[in-house]
Amino acid sequence: MKEVSAGVLLYRQVSGGTEVLLGHFGGPFFARKDVGAWGLPKGHVEPGEALEVAARRELKEETGIEVTGELLSLGSVTQKSGKVVHAWAARGDFDPAALKSNTFELVWPPGSGQVQRFPELDRVAWLDLETARSKVVPAQAEFLARLAALLAKGS
Repeated sequence: MKEVSAGVLLYRQVSGGTEVLLGHFGGPFFARKDVGAWGLPKGHVEPGEALEVAARRELKEETGIEVTGELLSLGSVTQKSGKVVHAWAARGDFDPAALKSNTFELVWPPGSGQVQRFPELDRVAWLDLETARSKVVPAQAEFLARLAALLAKGS
């Protein structure tokens, strides 16, 4: 059975265009990586949980941001790993310094027997769409294109 995740892509309009809030993956595997180490805040959908409910929950758990308004569906993509990611967009603003991410445990260094805690996201940043495309997990770039198309239709 394929793993299913859901998340929210927060966006804002600035004088230079559209910016999106992406998160940099926490933990030792991504500490020195930039390209391909960013994505929308997302996470596992629990059995029986509605996808949009999971997306809102994951945004709050990974960033501290709670969105209550309407979400725009960005559909789904399948990542290289086979994971299916469902995404929604929400207009909003957020100070990256206010990040409050949940954590995960990992034996680190490998084979040491020492369990360490790492944040799911170690930082977030507002990025213009072009910069975001260059940093995001490749499959998630489709969400950026879909957001741009939705915003262009609404103009």
